[in-house]
Amino acid sequence: MNNSLNSSKYEYEYDYEDEVCEKEDVVKFGSIAVPVFFSIVIALSLTGNILVLVILALYENLKSLTNIFILNLAISDLIFTTGLPFWAIYHIWGWLFSETLCQIVTFVFFTGFYSSILFLTIMTIYRYLAVVHPLSDLSTQRLSIGVFVSVLLWMISIGAAMPSLLYSSLVSIPHKDKHSLGCEYKATLWKSIGISQQNIFFLVAFAVMAFCYIQILRRITKTRSHTKNRAVKLVFCIVAVFFIGWVPYNVVIFLRILADHLIAPFDNCTASIQLDYAFYVCRLIAFSHCCLNPVFYAFVGVKFRSHLKSMLHRMLIRQTPAKEQHVRMQNVSRGSMY
Repeated sequence: MNNSLNSSKYEYEYDYEDEVCEKEDVVKFGSIAVPVFFSIVIALSLTGNILVLVILALYENLKSLTNIFILNLAISDLIFTTGLPFWAIYHIWGWLFSETLCQIVTFVFFTGFYSSILFLTIMTIYRYLAVVHPLSDLSTQRLSIGVFVSVLLWMISIGAAMPSLLYSSLVSIPHKDKHSLGCEYKATLWKSIGISQQNIFFLVAFAVMAFCYIQILRRITKTRSHTKNRAVKLVFCIVAVFFIGWVPYNVVIFLRILADHLIAPFDNCTASIQLDYAFYVCRLIAFSHCCLNPVFYAFVGVKFRSHLKSMLHRMLIRQTPAKEQHVRMQNVSRGSMY
C-alpha cells in the first residue's frame, strides 16, 4: 500500500545519523484525528452520493452526457469511500485483516481515487466544450460517447491501481508501544512509483481544469446573462476547493519521499515529525473531496435541488399523480443539472 495513503508512518522511531526519532505523539494524533474525521466524511459521502444516484434514477435521463458523468463520479466516490473505514481502523489497531483483503482494499481504494480525479477532469472538459465551443462535434450529447469515455476512464483507473493489488503486502511495523501488521507496498521502489503516479495525475488534472475554467470564465464574463455572477462564483469555488484540497497534499507526499531518502533539509527528526503532522492534516482535507463532489456537481444545480425537494415532499406528503406529473414537467423545463 502506498505509504502516503494508508499511513505507513505508524513508525515512531527512525535513525537519523544515530539519532533516535521518537514519533509516538504523531501516531497518537493520527489514531484519534483520522478515525473521527473519516467517520464524518464516510457519513456525508454515503448520504450525498447515494442521494445523487437515487435522484438520477428517479428523475433524470441517463442518456445525457452530463448525467452519465455525474453518475460515474458518484460511483467512483462511493468506491473511494469504501476504503476509508479500513484506514480508520488501521490508525487505531494496525491492519487486522488478511493479506488478500489488504490487496483487494488497496486496489478498490485506488481505483476510486484515480477514477474520481479522471471524471472530475472529463466533466470539466465537457463543460468547457459546452460553453466555449457549443457547436463543436465533441460537445454533442451522444450516449455512445459517454459510454465509451466512461469505460476508457475506468480502464485507466484500474490500470493505475493495479500495482497496489500486485505489490501490497503485510509487513511488521512499530505501532504505538508495540509492533503491528501494516498493509503497504513491499518495496520502497513501488512506494516512490505510487507517489509519483499520484503527483502526475494531479498535475495533469489541475492543468486541464485550470485551462478550461479560465476559458469558461472569459466566455461567461462577456455575456449579459442574469446568472453570470452565480456561474462565476460556482467556477471559482470548484477550482478553489480542488486547489486547496489537493495541492498541499501532493506537495507533502512528495516531500515525505525526500525525507525517506534523508535528503536535506528533511534529513532530521524535527523536519520528519513536522511533515508527518502536515501529512495527516492535508490528507484529511484532500480525502474529503468524496463528500464535497455531490455538493458542487449536483446539489448546487437548480434542477437537482428541485428534484431533491420533490423527492422529500413525496416521502413526507403523499402527492396525487397529477401533482407529481406537474412537478416533473417543471423540473424538465429547467434544463441540465448544472
